Amino acid sequence: MNPDQSLIVGAHSLTSRLIVGTGRYETMAQMRDSLDQSGATCVTVAVRRERLYNQTGENILDFIDLDRYTLLPNTAGCYTAKDAVRAARLGREILRTLKNPGQDWVKLEVLGDSVTLLPDPVETLEACRELVADGFSVLCYTSDDPVIAKRLKALGAASVMPAGSPIGSGQGLLNQNNLRIILESLKRDDPAYPVIVDAGVGTASDVSMAFELGADGVLLNTAIAHARNPALMASAMKHAAIAGREAYLAGRIPKRLYGTASSPTEGVISTRPYGSSASAAE
Repeated sequence: MNPDQSLIVGAHSLTSRLIVGTGRYETMAQMRDSLDQSGATCVTVAVRRERLYNQTGENILDFIDLDRYTLLPNTAGCYTAKDAVRAARLGREILRTLKNPGQDWVKLEVLGDSVTLLPDPVETLEACRELVADGFSVLCYTSDDPVIAKRLKALGAASVMPAGSPIGSGQGLLNQNNLRIILESLKRDDPAYPVIVDAGVGTASDVSMAFELGADGVLLNTAIAHARNPALMASAMKHAAIAGREAYLAGRIPKRLYGTASSPTEGVISTRPYGSSASAAE
């Protein structure tokens, strides 16, 4: 994407508005190739879940170009504010060791239960409050509840990340109206405030729709990692992000109940309806 289309979150400027995950791939090589095809410049890694080494002894960091990607640690798998804060701090220390610029931020995720994987709003608010006080730029995963979204922004979250649908479900954007309300509410007094749709994306059209609604970014993982051809799906997501963002900036035409002629009516020689007979004078 062009530099003027960069996504600004905290101190970070991302030339791609697509953020992708590193989990659930069959092989490390498949992950590496998919990240490459996505065009993303930021990738997220689960501090709690991700093992540095897989069963064959491969190190995930050997397949992520740390000169190319900014890492975004996330607290996936945490169910309490206490655990999430601990995971965030652990991620910060890991990235300090790696000297990666992602050490000052975190994607906060605090789940309510292991069945629905829906966020726990109370624990999320508490964790966000503590991490902001600790100096983190918090990108906060939440439900599509506009009230919770406003409270997270008020606490100082660097970005609010409403879910399109449950994590890994592939159902797409189930409640576009709530997403519109969140975007309108959070941007009313701060148009540059970044809102990133996170979770539930199934295919490229979901990504495009999120951007067409006005989202500033999209974060996804499963839709690529579990596709039949992950690298090809990653490429599709890249193009969908670009198309959706450009469509939003261009401004769609209004929806109308009836058709509107695209050709001018001025200067038309005859306006006789198709199929009508000529008059006797003709």
